[in-house]
Parts: sequence; structure tokens; C-alpha cells
Amino acid sequence: MSGSTVSSPSYLLLAVFLVAATVFALAPLLLARLWSTLVAPRKPGERKNATYECGVESKGSDAIPFHARYYLFGILFLIFDVEILFLLPFAVVFTELPFDAFVAVALFLLLLLEGLAWAWMKGVLTWKPEHG
Repeated sequence: MSGSTVSSPSYLLLAVFLVAATVFALAPLLLARLWSTLVAPRKPGERKNATYECGVESKGSDAIPFHARYYLFGILFLIFDVEILFLLPFAVVFTELPFDAFVAVALFLLLLLEGLAWAWMKGVLTWKPEHG
């Protein structure tokens, strides 16, 4: 049995990284909690908890219902904004890529166009004034 030894994977390093990641994630939260208990006022009161908007006293409820089309516009914006992040590297090395990469990006663009067509057909992109 001389010559080769099979080394088992060291889970100690993995455990150290797991503990370090947990501490890295929880330490700012614990420090923020500690800071807030030391610095924040103990009894905020009604004036402290009041809604503040640019120095103007608020009227009505704090929770304002909004139409779902704002949500759809936001989602569509994110989809087509993130699309640029995927297309920019492709555009930079366009001439050096094989045909398979071109087909993959063409499929990606077709899926995006399908989403745009769906939004268009559903009338999501048509802004209608609210009555009421």
C-alpha cells in the first residue's frame, strides 16, 4: 500500500466557511439591534410614529391602495432591464462566438419578444386613466 493514499474530503474547512458566512450575515443585524436599543428613544409616542411626507401633514390613511398595473409595469421594466445585462456581453464578443451561441441568444430574444407580445395583447402597456 505504498505510493497512493486516498484523502477524504475535509469537512472542517466547510464547517469553518459555514460558521464564517453565518457570522458575516448575522453580525450586522445584531449590531444594528444593539445600536437601536442603546440610541433609539424608549417611548416614541404619537408624534414620533406619525407619517411624515416632505413637511406636509398627511391626510387619510397611511396605507394607500395602488392599482396592479403599477406592479405589472415594474415587472416588465425589470425583465427588459435585466435583458440588457445578458445581451451586453454577447454584443461585445459577437464576432468571436460560434453559431450555437447565436442560436441561444436568438432563442432568448424570441422568448423576450413573446413576453412583450403577451403584455401588448393583454393591454398592459396601454395606460388608461383611472376614473373614480
